[in-house]
Amino acid sequence: MRGLLQRVTAARVEVGGEVVGSIGPGLCVLVGVTHDDTEADATKLASKLWTLRVFDDADGSMNLAAEDLAAEDIGAEILVVSQFTLYGDVRKGRRPSWIGAARPEQAEPLVERVVEELRVLGATVATGRFGADMAVSLTNDGPVTLLVET
Repeated sequence: MRGLLQRVTAARVEVGGEVVGSIGPGLCVLVGVTHDDTEADATKLASKLWTLRVFDDADGSMNLAAEDLAAEDIGAEILVVSQFTLYGDVRKGRRPSWIGAARPEQAEPLVERVVEELRVLGATVATGRFGADMAVSLTNDGPVTLLVET
């Protein structure tokens, strides 16, 4: 399972011109699922996203996690967007291969599990719409962009 995390000042996702999810300061995470991913991977990814120290402390060092900001009532929201193209393989030719991406019937429940686990941990979570043609807008803060894999 992969999560492409970006620290943002704001992010939103639209489907057909309708905003289906939006956040203020926090994390925008594109989540990809591969064939051998399990619920344990989804739980591990959620925990990693929630505890990863990517927010600045009072000294300007990346030393705070989303969980720290929630505990301080500052808040850090998370926008989770399913993204099968994270498993696109472009090593050969010019057309990406999607063989590494899990089929929707396997991927959707695991992306939902990431969202559920984040909420259990205390996160305020917005989402895109699985399988939809989505327009994601964000303002990257830093910029900070990390690939998290289970």
